[in-house]
Amino acid sequence: MEAALAKLETVQTRILRRISDLELENISHSVSLSSTAPTPAGAGADADYSTTTEGRLSAILRANAVRDFSFKRVRSDYYDWTFEARRDILGAASIHHLCKSIVMVNTQAPADVTDCSNRNYSKYYVVVVQYTARFNAEIVKNFLYTLNDGKIAKKKFNMRLAPEEISRKLTGYEHNGVTCIGMKTDMPVILDEAIVKLNPDFFWLGGGEIDLKLGIRTSEFVNYVKPFIVNCSSS
Repeated sequence: MEAALAKLETVQTRILRRISDLELENISHSVSLSSTAPTPAGAGADADYSTTTEGRLSAILRANAVRDFSFKRVRSDYYDWTFEARRDILGAASIHHLCKSIVMVNTQAPADVTDCSNRNYSKYYVVVVQYTARFNAEIVKNFLYTLNDGKIAKKKFNMRLAPEEISRKLTGYEHNGVTCIGMKTDMPVILDEAIVKLNPDFFWLGGGEIDLKLGIRTSEFVNYVKPFIVNCSSS
């Protein structure tokens, strides 16, 4: 009888040991799976940041000694809002600090002027103006004529808004998302003088996507972009 009980105890001990081994194997397998599982959404945000529009433009700005800038996402109906509502969501100093970048084309440029290689007499220009101001293309025309010392006939200047498809091709950005930072084409930039005179000197413009806006210190923008500063609007 005692021998039978001893044998049974031995069998039970082996069974319990086997169960314990199986549990340990299961735990080890679970740990292995968790260590090789796909990275949860958001965990690789730092690695992916450089591939986003914001990340790419931020890298360009920092590489060019621009430090005081900010990106902000807005709602898809942003352009249906009043200037006051846009000012508030961006935290802009005033509605006059809300600006846009528009691509202009010289429709009277000679046939051999097809690109932006000569910034003094380019086929295309990007003009940055306030939303609250009225842009005057005639002033830009006169400025460019004077810039070329009158050596090019005035009739060879006629600045008009470029078609959207041309703007998209040159900048790489969609309508309402145009910015003069990181464009596909190195176009000369004209900055309205009224923006330079803003106080505080921090304005907002498109950020490369329709719902992405870029705020930037005016002095740093000027140092990096080196735009022509022209009084080309009226309030």
